[in-house]
Amino acid sequence: MHKTLALLPGDGIGPEVIAEAVKVLQAVATQAGHSFTFRSSLVGAAAIDATGSPLPQETLDNCLSADAVLFGAIGHPKYDNDPSAKVRPEQGLLAMRKALGLYANIRPVKAWDSLADASPLKREIVTGVDMVILRELIGGIYFGEPRGRNEKGDKAFDTCVYTREEILKITRTAFEYASRRRKKVTLVDKANVLATSRLWREVVTEYAAQFPDIEFDCMFVDNAAMQLIRDPRYFDVVLTENMFGDILSDEASVITGSLGTLPSASIGEKTSVYEPIHGSYPQAAGQNRANPVATILSAAMMLEGEFGMVEEAAAIRAAVDASIEAGIVTEDLKGSSTTSEVGDWIASWVTKAALKEALPSA
Repeated sequence: MHKTLALLPGDGIGPEVIAEAVKVLQAVATQAGHSFTFRSSLVGAAAIDATGSPLPQETLDNCLSADAVLFGAIGHPKYDNDPSAKVRPEQGLLAMRKALGLYANIRPVKAWDSLADASPLKREIVTGVDMVILRELIGGIYFGEPRGRNEKGDKAFDTCVYTREEILKITRTAFEYASRRRKKVTLVDKANVLATSRLWREVVTEYAAQFPDIEFDCMFVDNAAMQLIRDPRYFDVVLTENMFGDILSDEASVITGSLGTLPSASIGEKTSVYEPIHGSYPQAAGQNRANPVATILSAAMMLEGEFGMVEEAAAIRAAVDASIEAGIVTEDLKGSSTTSEVGDWIASWVTKAALKEALPSA
């Protein structure tokens, strides 16, 4: 099978972690008889510096014509620390989500027993955590109009807007995921205060009634934030709107001990995007010390979810598990391995063992 992948390394540590994911994909291709064409484009601060736009047309065209997008990270201090900047790296990410119709962000959160002591939470709370957070990605307060400031500049406003169809789109995806997992969906909202949340609760509750075999409950976002730390094993599939999902998924990331281990997929109407949930971490850029695991696992999500390469994705996950068990981890997980050493180890394991076991006929 041949696939064309748009690579958007972005800023900070993005290029480094993308490079390691490409290594692993090349190992998969060699072992399973596939081939990948990689086409790189600029995005974020790197694109602003080169073209003046955080999402150049060439980059968008590359995404639209590819089979999938593998994304690194965006953000740079010279823009992050300048609130007056008219053009910002994050604008490119939001524009890409809108242009590609990426309505659902899928973030698995799974704790490794061998990393339980790396988590700030107690081992007995962390052990056995396995959930997926589904965040609506192109609606809500991040995209609502009107927004801005008054003429004096001393008052600002943002608008949160949702439609029934926007909510239904991601709700369908959430229940599909739940049907393949522990058959439980928790809607997180603020229906006691927000009109948009009341619409969410109405639409999702009506939809849930069609699936009596799937347990469904609702939870206010402030309670959900507490329960994620108090009893994260309670959750299976978490369904929520854009801003709540942004915040809660980052909170949930501490369960595993590092943002550097968590992948994500953004799926929608056109080309899907796969990316680590972490940011650009500019303090570590170019130092070969960033954790590439989240990006490598994002590539595994891409192989399975986008191309149906189930065994190949399983092989990558097995290699990652093996690297963690062996202590081949970066400094964020209290290890001493470099970014490239972790990538090399995982790619080598895939080449020598994992994929041959997963695909005996390869």
